[in-house]
Amino acid sequence: MNAEEALALLLRNTEEVVTRDEAAALLAKPGPKKAYIGFEPSGLFHIGQGLITSEKVKDLVALGFDVNILLADWHAYINDKLGGNLDDIKACGAYLQDCFLALGVDSDKVHFIYASDMVDGADYWQKVLTISKASSVSRIKRAMTVMGRKEDEGDQDASKLIYPAMQAADIFHQELDLALGGMDQRHAHMLARDAADKLGWKKFVAVHTPLLASLQGTGRMDAVTADGDGKMSKSKPETCVFLHDTPAEIADKLNKAFCPAKEVAGNPVMDHCRLIIFPTVGKLDIKRPEKFGGDVSFASYDELVVAYAAGKVHPMDLKKAVAAAISERLAPARDYFAAHPQNLERVKAIVEGKR
Repeated sequence: MNAEEALALLLRNTEEVVTRDEAAALLAKPGPKKAYIGFEPSGLFHIGQGLITSEKVKDLVALGFDVNILLADWHAYINDKLGGNLDDIKACGAYLQDCFLALGVDSDKVHFIYASDMVDGADYWQKVLTISKASSVSRIKRAMTVMGRKEDEGDQDASKLIYPAMQAADIFHQELDLALGGMDQRHAHMLARDAADKLGWKKFVAVHTPLLASLQGTGRMDAVTADGDGKMSKSKPETCVFLHDTPAEIADKLNKAFCPAKEVAGNPVMDHCRLIIFPTVGKLDIKRPEKFGGDVSFASYDELVVAYAAGKVHPMDLKKAVAAAISERLAPARDYFAAHPQNLERVKAIVEGKR
């Protein structure tokens, strides 16, 4: 793989890379490279988290990166996830490992680590404090969006102010070359990069993936904001497709999805085509009676956009096709969980008990 091909692989299906020049230089650097992505073990895993990020993890592995998947149990505790019960949070961490294996991530090429294993050392907390001292309170509050929180929530619970500095410290403590996350993680990554400048620490490349819109839609032209408003949420099962949903459940959720005719912007079903179907399946086949135009297949998202905007694809036909494509893509994950149900069933019981 030449330099141009390597950079194209790193950049594909991303929203932003900070910075492109630094990414090119990193890929050209000889020797081992380390990357990570972090997740709060906080509930069931949906396709916006799973499919988008697992494909990017596979890209990083193909580029020769040593990839850590951080199961951020302490972060979930601070963020009041699963009732703040650390035993439940750790159980969810085991389930998240299953999710990545179910999606085909090579367990020999990635490393699952828990935040609780890092926080035992004084050197970790020294990094947290050093970053905090190099950052203003207002700057820390701006980064609280990584938690799905508003800035003023730090006034109600002071532990929330620790979270952004911890996430920044995670990066430096692992001695990373690259941090991967959704666009909702951007504030934390920029906080860490700013701290690196001030402290003379090693600077990392930040790679941000797009956020998948809620199936219910928002009514705005921008389906998802940079801070994550309008994104798919596991706390609202009707807004998202989980990795282990049955074909019938997927069809029901897509049938109820917001999908205005001839409108592409702010349309969550089209968003699923753009971010899930074409990047992970590669095409979209629409089955329909001859009287409605017969079967049609789209090889690219751009082709679909032209046809849908012109009214040549009916919203219901689109919904059925997207449901079928997602269901087919998730078949290996369903098979995995059928063979390894223990962690999934435990997390289901935990989530039901917290509602």
